[in-house]
Amino acid sequence: MRELSTGPGRVLVAVYAVFAVAATGRSLVQLGSDAGRAPLAYGLSLLAAVLYLVATTCLLRGGRAARRVALVAVTVEAVGVVVVGTLSYVATGLFPDKTVWSHFGQGYGFLPLVLPFLGLWWLRASAAPEAGNRVDVRA
Repeated sequence: MRELSTGPGRVLVAVYAVFAVAATGRSLVQLGSDAGRAPLAYGLSLLAAVLYLVATTCLLRGGRAARRVALVAVTVEAVGVVVVGTLSYVATGLFPDKTVWSHFGQGYGFLPLVLPFLGLWWLRASAAPEAGNRVDVRA
């Protein structure tokens, strides 16, 4: 099993950290300045911020428990961005203002859509045994 924050994982951790800060800042400003305008949308932005923070922390810590928590966080993130992205086009009244996940993360260059799938890929790829460490069970 490979450490989560090595190799491509370092870039992933850095991107998650940037998104954690950006989403936290944006959601807190939106909730603090005009929460009544789009409480669902702003609340979901705060949820995204928490998920980014959890993913960042778990990817840095590594270990079996951190992998499981990261898997849950990244899966919820993937479902969230797809559901919110879809709803922001078909039920525009629910999302009168832009958020991290609205329009599939268009305001962030669609990275919120790509990021969880990269995270899921990395969690799977880094869990696979390395070629030199495989055990041959044929006897």
